Amino acid sequence: MESCMKKAGMILEGGGQRGIFTSGVLDYFMEKKLLVPYVIGVSAGACNAVDYVSGQILRTKECMLDAQLDYELYGVRTMLKTRYFMNMDLIFDQFPNQDYPFDFQAFVRSPARCLLAATNCLTGRVEFIEEYRSKDRLMAACRASSSLPFVSPMTTVDGIPMLDGGIADSVPVRKAIADGFDFNIIILTRKKGYYKDENQSSVMRLAKAYYRKYPMLGRALLQRNHVYNREMDLVDRLERRGQAFVIRPAGPTVSRTERDLEKLEDFYWHGYEMAEQAYPRLRRWLEQREECVSKKRLLLHRI
Repeated sequence: MESCMKKAGMILEGGGQRGIFTSGVLDYFMEKKLLVPYVIGVSAGACNAVDYVSGQILRTKECMLDAQLDYELYGVRTMLKTRYFMNMDLIFDQFPNQDYPFDFQAFVRSPARCLLAATNCLTGRVEFIEEYRSKDRLMAACRASSSLPFVSPMTTVDGIPMLDGGIADSVPVRKAIADGFDFNIIILTRKKGYYKDENQSSVMRLAKAYYRKYPMLGRALLQRNHVYNREMDLVDRLERRGQAFVIRPAGPTVSRTERDLEKLEDFYWHGYEMAEQAYPRLRRWLEQREECVSKKRLLLHRI
């Protein structure tokens, strides 16, 4: 793939099985050879991010959807076998190394930076992990970013216990801007206008009890919905200003743990079609951004 711009980033929201929408969007982008220089993936978005940077069309779809024909990826039976809701060893070890090989060399050769967001269970804060030397550490970062609270074990990266990146930062636009990417493509997995319920008394009690050894993680879980809603407000403001190009579902979404293969297939193609529809506008937006950056550089040179 060839890079088409220099100062536009991409942020990929998670959402469990809703991430199949994002894989449809990215597969279309990869077909069009659209590669941005900076990508942040959160939770299921982390899995999408590494496959996008490595240029592996359909790999995320195969792991999330097609694999369910042959494997029990999550559910009650998985819990009985592994003690956890998702078979993380299967998804982040067997799949990338055997059944659906992840092309780590292509990932390393890519000119794009790839950051994976995970929540540090000791501090309750987001950690952004980059890795271009060790495939095992990269897969551990993906696993950490995708480890849902309460139903997945913590994943240790660099000696630090971590969980789902969406706990601390579901849509890390501020990180992209801090890293110099003022304009960002943001792929969300919820319809426009979706906000989380901030009244979480039951979750508060569960978080305090379940993670009593990790008080800062418990605090992050209590603040999660409020933080998410404020991030959605920010995304809307940036979209109105022309600093964000947002692609999100236009129709019904699937649940985080959706198992109906037909619904998942439909949601994948919905993402693909939304990308196809948006692509002419996206190209114009990117050209405007390039022009804006060029004018800014010219002005600075004259000063």
